[in-house]
Amino acid sequence: MKNLRLVLGDQLCRDVSALEGLDAATDVVLMVEVREETTYVRHHRQKIVLILSAMRHFAAMLRNEGVAVDYVSLDAEQNTGSFSGELRRALARQPVDRVIATEPGEWRVLAMMRGWETGLGVPVEIREDTRFLCSHERFRRWAKGRKSLRMEFFYREMRRETGWLMRGQEPEGGRWNYDTENRKALPADLEAPRRRRFTPDALTREVIDLVREHCGDHFGDLDGFDWAVTRDDALAALGEFVAGSLPRFGDYQDAMRDGEDFLFHALLSPYLNIGLLTPREVCEAALEAWRGERVPLAAAEGFVRQILGWREFVRGLYWRLMPDYAESNFLDARRPLPAFYWTGETRMRCVRATVEATRRNAYAHHIQRLMITGNFALLAGIAPAEVEEWYLAVYADAFEWVELPNTHGMALHADGGILGSKPYAASGAYIDRMSDYCAGCAYSPKVKLGAKACPFNFLYWHFLIENRECLGKNPRMAMPYRTLDRMSGERRDAIRRDAAAFLEALDAGRMV
Repeated sequence: MKNLRLVLGDQLCRDVSALEGLDAATDVVLMVEVREETTYVRHHRQKIVLILSAMRHFAAMLRNEGVAVDYVSLDAEQNTGSFSGELRRALARQPVDRVIATEPGEWRVLAMMRGWETGLGVPVEIREDTRFLCSHERFRRWAKGRKSLRMEFFYREMRRETGWLMRGQEPEGGRWNYDTENRKALPADLEAPRRRRFTPDALTREVIDLVREHCGDHFGDLDGFDWAVTRDDALAALGEFVAGSLPRFGDYQDAMRDGEDFLFHALLSPYLNIGLLTPREVCEAALEAWRGERVPLAAAEGFVRQILGWREFVRGLYWRLMPDYAESNFLDARRPLPAFYWTGETRMRCVRATVEATRRNAYAHHIQRLMITGNFALLAGIAPAEVEEWYLAVYADAFEWVELPNTHGMALHADGGILGSKPYAASGAYIDRMSDYCAGCAYSPKVKLGAKACPFNFLYWHFLIENRECLGKNPRMAMPYRTLDRMSGERRDAIRRDAAAFLEALDAGRMV
């Protein structure tokens, strides 16, 4: 039997299920670069380079093994620009008995795949993506009958199942979660480690030129591209993180510093999400360092929680709740996305710094995403779909299965509490405590009202006032609402006036 095995750009793992049982003597691997996937949102140009270059390196690796690879480049003369069109052309070039694919990371692509068998007249086998630590069926069993789905309880069950950081049925150190120890502000004299980056080789430089030509109007710098595009380099990045940054990752994972784009963060999520690394090997590398007493328990636990806990949890939610999940808008947020999410042209230094880092790197760490750009979008009532499209476009690690739940549920509370039990709303005081952004900003986090006030301050209280009907009965919001109720009527009126003036300027496109 001759099989055509389709490998997508986020499935660049030799053990991906589409390649299981590959017979190099008869089977053909199909890999396609299609314009539809590079432009359905205007992806950051570095993200496109990362995926296309990694695809080409992966294809070269397969060919070196003696595997036949049918590869269609973005600028191929007859490229139809779509998965379906390229699959049809491939079947015309080489008739096969069956098409084998691994399920994609996006609902719309899966819906497309499910129509291929009828539309193309060939059997199509769509296999589950087995790279994850929790299967769809395993997540369904965990979620069945639960009134609420909380990551912490899922994470504990996964810890017991894997045995990671466990002593029998009890967690190492007597605690499941060391999150309270992972919120330290960065000392001014603490130097961030130098991070290993990767000089583009000839193949990557070809892709950079291709993307510059075909995606010239997309967001993002190209000249500084230095992501790993091979498994060997991704493994080198993993080793460098574990040795040099993981020991302090736990302490400072929530910290931010202007001009320090990476700090102690792993920078591994793009490699995990396109298949150059697997979640199991990444977690086991951290666990091995902890067992060797090279990293503290709190750091190892905090890192494992992000992979085994959060990453697997949001994937489970995505496939359980889509496609209806994306349509919810619990807080009825309707404001268009401000232009400064693309330009960085704002007086708010924290937002400007985050957007500029995103433009440079196709990357910002999770607190910049959640508590700066996400927090502002939440407080300002920006439409969830517009925020989600931006996150999906600008970050190298953004694929819908992981981006959508994190943005829709965690950052924007648009799902009404399915993902997180409360909105992650914060005033300027949080940003001031966890960063140096406020020094030299046009606004002051210590000023609550007026022209010099940090917009996050009055927007925070305005958000509570405007959304009291939705949020007032949430027990985790009881304390801020008690504080709001102690304010005088004059103070609440002033908050409304400042917020209204700011949001009017925002809507008019004026500098804020």
